[in-house]
Amino acid sequence: MVTWKEFATAQYDLADVGRALLFQFKVGLAFLATVRKDGGPRLHPVCPVLSNDRLFVLIVSTSPKRHDLLRDGRYALQAFPQPKPGSDEFYIAGKAVAVDDPVVRAEILRDAKHMADESEIAFELWIDHVMHTRWENVLTPQMCSVHRKWRAA
Repeated sequence: MVTWKEFATAQYDLADVGRALLFQFKVGLAFLATVRKDGGPRLHPVCPVLSNDRLFVLIVSTSPKRHDLLRDGRYALQAFPQPKPGSDEFYIAGKAVAVDDPVVRAEILRDAKHMADESEIAFELWIDHVMHTRWENVLTPQMCSVHRKWRAA
């Protein structure tokens, strides 16, 4: 798995598309899928944060997704859809790792575009694979998806 910076170095244009979709509303907006204790999926809206070329999420201490990530760090992150038919989609998956370093935590809070709070737990999203989906022939019978995929070595 790789950091956002390593992914962006390997696939600059794909990372650029992903950044634009994750932050299309200025604040980062995405859906975070985690794995519940019983193995089932859990889905939550989150505000991703790019800080020092690394991708993070901040999660309140009482959130079930916090417990999911501490127990089983597997995640999937899907950018919010654009408010138009045939919007591009951006998806990443990998492993989330809790961030304990107070300097890094302070930088994440500084770079957050939402109303982040010191009490939130920071997780860095390490990346295993990425997919960008673009739609062709939108709102026609020929509508189809075109996928661009990348996987960490």
